[in-house]
Amino acid sequence: MKTLLEISNVGMTFNTASGSFTALKEVSLKIAEGEFVSLIGHSGCGKSTVLNLVGGLLQASSGGIILEGKEVSEPGPERAIVFQNHSLLPWLTVWENVELAVRTVFRGKKSRAEMSEWIAHNLDLVHMGHALHKRPSEISGGMKQRVGIARALAMQPRVLLMDEPFGALDALTRAHLQDTLMEIQRDLNSTVIMITHDVDEAVLLSDRIVMMTNGPSATIGEILAIDLARPRHRLDLADDPHYTQLRHSVLQFLYEKQSHIEAGA
Repeated sequence: MKTLLEISNVGMTFNTASGSFTALKEVSLKIAEGEFVSLIGHSGCGKSTVLNLVGGLLQASSGGIILEGKEVSEPGPERAIVFQNHSLLPWLTVWENVELAVRTVFRGKKSRAEMSEWIAHNLDLVHMGHALHKRPSEISGGMKQRVGIARALAMQPRVLLMDEPFGALDALTRAHLQDTLMEIQRDLNSTVIMITHDVDEAVLLSDRIVMMTNGPSATIGEILAIDLARPRHRLDLADDPHYTQLRHSVLQFLYEKQSHIEAGA
């Protein structure tokens, strides 16, 4: 598979009031086009720092990030971010929130009619075509996240970055959105990097799970390939022994191997 994104020997040090703090050390990872990669680890392991570096919101202290042969040095529309908080503009409708992103990216490249068609298409992808004229205060938390995902997809990003996008949702809504995301990723062959604390979510959605060691100086501890056939159905996987084995491997790293790493530090 073609490598789309390469994180090469990245380190990140922050200057704080009490001195320098090394959040990341020697993080290296290659991500293929169309791959779904989850980052998992305990709080403070640098997952969000990695995502912000790929998104161009932070600059690495050492090493670098290459996307399609170009170094990542600032934010850009080829990398769209979906945060845990939907971050919709409350005074705009569902349609207008997505329209804002589309006009920013495609002004001068698409006609007004083409942009309208594109907005409708992306809202239909996340099953929000029925709520075009509602404002964020008039829709549920799950619907807001759907709109946030539609807005990100409408930018046609080369990489979709997701920072615990379903973390604040109830279990049923979360499951529905996970299914929607799997449908979208299958149909669009999107490249996705997602942060999660949920082991079951990581195993269900991912092609690979990147397990981070605890900070400070966090790095990649292990990478687990999720070789479950697609499409995946959660009810079928519940009784699948291989799914259970993969899930156990992640839990073992988080709660056993991680302790051994710290003890040997």
